[in-house]
Amino acid sequence: MDEQLRIILIILVSVSIFGLLVFVFVKNYIRNKINHLVQEEKNSKNKKIN
Repeated sequence: MDEQLRIILIILVSVSIFGLLVFVFVKNYIRNKINHLVQEEKNSKNKKIN
């Protein structure tokens, strides 16, 4: 039983770390994409005004 518990804990910790890494990567990607789109929108509005 002790060996099974150890294996289960290793799997849970590994999956948690992997999920955290994926979450951080996706969050940063979406933030950069939104900032890029906002910058494009500002540039297009400035061009229309001039």
